[in-house]
Formats: sequence, structure tokens, C-alpha cells
Amino acid sequence: MPFDKIEIEQRGDVGVIRLNVPESLNAISGEMAEEMDAAIDQLTPRSRALVLTANGRAFCAGADLTDMGGVVADAGAGRDAGALLDSHINPLMTKLSALPIPWISAVNGPAVGVGCSIALGADLIVAAESAYFLQAFTRIGLVPDGGSTWLLTRAIGRVRAMEMMLLGERIAAAQALDWGLINRVVPDAELQAVALALADGLAAGPTKVLGLVRKLSWRAADGVWSDVLAAERLAQREAGQTDDMAEGVRAFLEKRPAKFRGA
Repeated sequence: MPFDKIEIEQRGDVGVIRLNVPESLNAISGEMAEEMDAAIDQLTPRSRALVLTANGRAFCAGADLTDMGGVVADAGAGRDAGALLDSHINPLMTKLSALPIPWISAVNGPAVGVGCSIALGADLIVAAESAYFLQAFTRIGLVPDGGSTWLLTRAIGRVRAMEMMLLGERIAAAQALDWGLINRVVPDAELQAVALALADGLAAGPTKVLGLVRKLSWRAADGVWSDVLAAERLAQREAGQTDDMAEGVRAFLEKRPAKFRGA
């Protein structure tokens, strides 16, 4: 499909998605979510890692409130501000969580509302020094969505998650790093290069095994201990049948770097 709200690029084994509506600070509309969904389907089969970033001075200002005009106009108990979640946002977040390859968010500026959710849903989160994270939902009379309550409580604990969600204060990149909310803070001018270098490193790894690590990690966040152990055991059998595992062992025994092919 043609893309109007995003840009995509294939850089070797790394797929790149850039949100591209800088005049709205990359606010997410239903159309943008559809394009992101299609881009993931297009890039994933030919990539071994993905990077999600944005053009302009913001990563994402949250949901495009002009998409909610009808909701605001509707009065009374029939009003449904969660319709876009059912139709677009939740399926997109579920798809990202279930990717068979690792992905990185490169946060180039404010990540607000559901934009914050998307940024924090990545496997590795790299933020520019000017970036910040903001749970702005209560400012407009809404609750956190896009998986925010799940992501935040598991990343930084209930107390700090409550602080972000109830107070709606900006969490600067340096503070987010200190809290363990993100992985790296880099100068703005170095953000893209650092994120792409990390992606290149992941893309050179044992792709199927990295996908299994993702699957286990998502399961472990809510898993029962015995179930997690059983899932790890099954995944280890699958990992052990890959060509990359055989290459990794050979390389170790031969005292040389492994040359993984993603198979």
C-alpha cells in the first residue's frame, strides 16, 4: 500500500519505519496506525531487526484528537473514547509484542500518550537527550491506554508508574534512564546512528533465537514460575535445532566470532 503518514526503508537486514507527520508532531490517527501495521507486514519477512523512529521534533504527540471529534460531540453514556483502541491501537500493539524479530524505538523527541506506549513497547529503547516521556491521558480526562499500565508497572514498578500516570509530569530522558524505563540516552545528533548500529548488531545475531527470547520475555512478565520454566525448556529445544546454534558452538570451540545467518 502507498504510505502517506509514515516512511519505510530497508537497510540491509534492518527495516526502518519513520512516523512522518511532523506538522502534527506525529500524532497517531487511524490511518497512521493502518500504515504502521502494513509496514510491519511488509518489512518483517525480509528483516532481522526493526527500528521505529520519527521525522521532525517529536517522536509522537499521542492520539490525533481530531480523529476523536465525533466521540467528543456525542453526549451521554453512549460515548466511546476507546473505539480506536479496538479497531487500531490494540491490534498494532499486539502485533509489535508478537514480532518474530527484535525491534528498537529511537525516540527523537516527546513521546506522549499512546506515543509513549509505543516507544516503551520496544525491546530496546534509545532516547535523544531532548526526548521526554509523558502520560498525558488524565489531562484530557482519559485513562492510560496502548498497554501503558502494563508496560509501566513492569518496567519501573507500581509506585513510579502511578506517579507518571496520575501526575502527568514529563519524565526527561535522563530520568527515564535512571528509573530503568529506557536503555540508552545519546546526543540528539547521534540518535539515528546509535539505534541503527544496535539494530545491525541484532540483525547479525541468531534471529530465530532472538525471536524466542522475545516470546519468553513477554510470557514471563505475567507467567507462573513453573509455566515459565516449561516454556523455556520447549524454546531451548527449538533453539537447539537451528543452524545458528550449531554455528555458535562451532565458533566457540574454534575460538572465532560466530557468523549467524538467521536460520
